[in-house]
Amino acid sequence: MGLNEVLIMAYALVSRCQTTYSVISYGMGNTKKADLILGGIISTTYPVLEEPLSFTNINTTESCILEEFYQYIQHSSTFHFAIEEINQNAEILPNITLGFQVIDSCSDASLSLCGVLSILSGKEEIVPGYTCYPKSHVAGFIERLPSLASHAIARLTGIYRYPQISYGFTETSLNEHDEFPYFYHSFPSDYSHFHGLTPLLRLFGWSWVGILTSTDENEIAYCEELKREIIRSGDCVDFLESIPDTMITSREELEKRSEQILNKIYKSKANVIIIHTTKIITIETFCIMSYEKIDTKLFIFSMETSSIKSKLISITPLICNALNGSLRLTIPKGDIPGFKDYLQNSNFSTFTDQIVLLLRPAVECDLHNDKENCTRSETQSITDASLFDMDNFELTYSLYNMIYAMAHALHNLYTAKSQRGNTIKMEFKPWQLNQYLKEVHFKAPDGHEILFDDKGHAPTHYDIIQYFNFPNLTTAWNHVGSFKPSAPKDKQLFVNQTAIRWKTPSNQVLRSVCTESCTPGYRKVIDREKPVCCFDCVPCSEGEYSNTTDAENCKKCPEDQWPSEKKDECLPRVIDFLSYDDPLGAALSSISILLFIITALVLGIFIKYRNTAVVKANNRNLSYILLISLMLSFLCTLVFIGQPGSVTCLLRQSAFGMIFTIGVSSVLAKTVTVVIAFRANKPSSKLRKWVGTRVSSNLVLLCVSGEIVICTLWLIISPPFPEYDTQSVTGKIILQCNEGSTIAFYSVIGYMGFLALLSFTVAFLVRKVPDSFNEAQFITFSMLVFCSVWVSFIPSYLSTKGKYMVAVEIFAILASSTGLLGCIFTPKCYIILLRPDLNTRGHLIGKKVS
Repeated sequence: MGLNEVLIMAYALVSRCQTTYSVISYGMGNTKKADLILGGIISTTYPVLEEPLSFTNINTTESCILEEFYQYIQHSSTFHFAIEEINQNAEILPNITLGFQVIDSCSDASLSLCGVLSILSGKEEIVPGYTCYPKSHVAGFIERLPSLASHAIARLTGIYRYPQISYGFTETSLNEHDEFPYFYHSFPSDYSHFHGLTPLLRLFGWSWVGILTSTDENEIAYCEELKREIIRSGDCVDFLESIPDTMITSREELEKRSEQILNKIYKSKANVIIIHTTKIITIETFCIMSYEKIDTKLFIFSMETSSIKSKLISITPLICNALNGSLRLTIPKGDIPGFKDYLQNSNFSTFTDQIVLLLRPAVECDLHNDKENCTRSETQSITDASLFDMDNFELTYSLYNMIYAMAHALHNLYTAKSQRGNTIKMEFKPWQLNQYLKEVHFKAPDGHEILFDDKGHAPTHYDIIQYFNFPNLTTAWNHVGSFKPSAPKDKQLFVNQTAIRWKTPSNQVLRSVCTESCTPGYRKVIDREKPVCCFDCVPCSEGEYSNTTDAENCKKCPEDQWPSEKKDECLPRVIDFLSYDDPLGAALSSISILLFIITALVLGIFIKYRNTAVVKANNRNLSYILLISLMLSFLCTLVFIGQPGSVTCLLRQSAFGMIFTIGVSSVLAKTVTVVIAFRANKPSSKLRKWVGTRVSSNLVLLCVSGEIVICTLWLIISPPFPEYDTQSVTGKIILQCNEGSTIAFYSVIGYMGFLALLSFTVAFLVRKVPDSFNEAQFITFSMLVFCSVWVSFIPSYLSTKGKYMVAVEIFAILASSTGLLGCIFTPKCYIILLRPDLNTRGHLIGKKVS
């Protein structure tokens, strides 16, 4: 935009400036005699149309309603106080007098421009492009305006290249230094205080929050950016609602909208609500519509509420219990030495006219007809203690420092000019001041350093305070922390948590989350249709654990460990094997030893009565071999009990296979011997030459040789070995013997089964031989028991794990061995011990078999 366009815009404004509210100008000090003039633009009123706008009435006038009376007095007085100090200070701008002119912008962009043009013209009647100051120069502008007005003025003053300093908050577009090279900020305009809100939310775990604002478009845009920043930081926003303005909304619409907002706040899981607005009317509306339903919520005010703090204090004790305990990020309080005394001792009659004009809608008087009464009324108001409350001076302190910043820059400019021998007062150009403002660096009276960075920002920090109201209608703001954007990230935020009072039982930290954190033992499952702060907590899968809060994935435990019951840690697995200490192991070992003893007793009986008819008739040598193999079978079960090792794993199946094969081979040999003996009794039988002990002995050796070959190949090719099984049983490590070759294992079992089946078949065929050879019947029964046990063993063995698999095999060995012992030897022991009358040669029919 060039100079011509600016002039056209200025002329277009002239008619509006002349037909609407006349700019309120407040000039303390003689601006006509001042060498340099600082323009001040403040915003303490807001415009109200005297008649509604319509298509037939477009020239309606506006009135300005006072919104912040005390700020008007404080900020206007700050100009006078600071410039008076500077003019009395011989070290700053010696021989140069500063003046100032302050206008109230009525919070309106066009009226703000009217005020700027009025200051530049030097007359109440605006003459764009001309100045009526005979010997003075306008040096620059210091303002605190709404973002739209500040933006408009920056474009106008930027064309004339006048420096402009904002001592309030401004929008981010003014941060573009290339577009606005003459604009400076006392506070960052790049949303840096957002970074104070987000760490505060993270510190207390407030991941689910709401945002309330006004219906102002700029403030809604601000809150949208705040929402994006919160989401970028990893937290979530449940809602962003605009509180309707009671000044522009019908009663029915206001009640309906308010009810909607209240219900949303009440039903929301967000217990922390951020309020951002620069309009006190928004806070008043919120306070009017709030009730007990939301008293448990915590409200956090954004930084911009600094400008409405005094008004907020005045309304909240009466109608805003919901805001009790709320937090606020605010600019730090600073000390202006002597300013409070200055206010208390000032005679405000010098600007009574301006005050009365501001209060015109509320004061029933006419300045010209009843000036004494009006002045007395306003003087009483001025003496209100709120005017001197230093807690309300955050922006006043900033204004004071910015006036000094402008003065220091002017001082440096004129010092440089005087060193070059230039005529100071005739050669002042506003654009020359810009370079010196960039380089200004001084200390305020309270020690704070004042300077501008490369973006035109004066570095600052923010305080965190908590608001309380009390039944006696008093209020308090307690300092609970601070935020320093320029500090390292881990040191930016400080909060004294013990100083915060929570609206919760036992003063516990308020919770504000969509979903409570997943405890250890669970993992987060994100629903893509919901915000990331809303998720499900799912228990870790079998064999997995999580030992952190909100774990996204569960981890597997090491092989030798297993998750605890809560799945929040890994514990050493229990090593499981069939031990002698185990009740099952103790019982099986006891049974094995007992059966071994019984078998040994039977063997002793047979040895003692070896010359009796019963022992001789049933091939006593084979009986001895069978009894010894049964004794060893009972003992070999003890190898299966206890901790598996390399040696025991090698011995278990091979020893069992060969010992059992000897027993089964002995039974087979007995059966074959019965057949040979029966057939040999027939005349001209060719089997007589086979009658004797050699056939049975050779048959046993032959059958055992087959098992030895199988076991030898097994141990050579793929021998059994001990292993840890971590998969079969939950939470345990099974220490077991891996059979190496499954084929070899079942070959050993199958070979014994084949011999047993052969013995059963042969014994069954000769079961009806004469009584003297009736051992075939007992063999038949014994083999039937043996085969039944081992046929049922296979599915039972395959369906069990760990020590129970070993127990099944031990049971099969004991059961089959006991079957052989019982079926074959019990009848003989009965005759030997209880019926010796039957154990005689006379009872035998047929040929004696020796």
